Amino acid sequence: MEPEKQDLNFNNIMYQKYKSAELVKPSGMDLKDRLVGVQRVTKVTKGGRAFGFSAIVVVGNEEGVVGHGLGKSKDVASAIAKAVEDAKKNLVRIPLVKGTLPHEQKGKYGGARVNIIPASPGTGVIAGGAVRTVLEAVGVHDVLSKSQGSSNPHNVVKATFDALLQLRDAKKVATERGISLDKVFNG
Repeated sequence: MEPEKQDLNFNNIMYQKYKSAELVKPSGMDLKDRLVGVQRVTKVTKGGRAFGFSAIVVVGNEEGVVGHGLGKSKDVASAIAKAVEDAKKNLVRIPLVKGTLPHEQKGKYGGARVNIIPASPGTGVIAGGAVRTVLEAVGVHDVLSKSQGSSNPHNVVKATFDALLQLRDAKKVATERGISLDKVFNG
């Protein structure tokens, strides 16, 4: 069952600056959720401290569709559930070529910088922490990456998404330029 395409509606501020972002509806997809991190947050009130939890989750079908979400609640389980629901509302399609990326790309968000580089088959996912979680959810099997600057998982996930959303496959480049695919490859 082919997932329905969703027009890039501009009330979704997260993907406004990406021309090639293709939003996807989660209906009928087998999505796997991966927990990136859970933080305990404290709110100090005059009655004492109120503890809560914030969770960041990445969901994907491991075939090029991925999304991330944030959930906050008084207990961990409901924070994760809220994060998964939020992630399903923000699904995008990422172009993949034979289990890796079409080209090298850099992404940044806040103080986090991420560089993702396509790799030959058999390399595996050479990435750490939050970057690995996102790339595995997308379905990338061979990639090299470097994360610099902030290691805050929220910013690293968003920087990775920044890099992934800038990726363009050969078909998209050919249609944008109005030329055939062999002209893209042969010059």
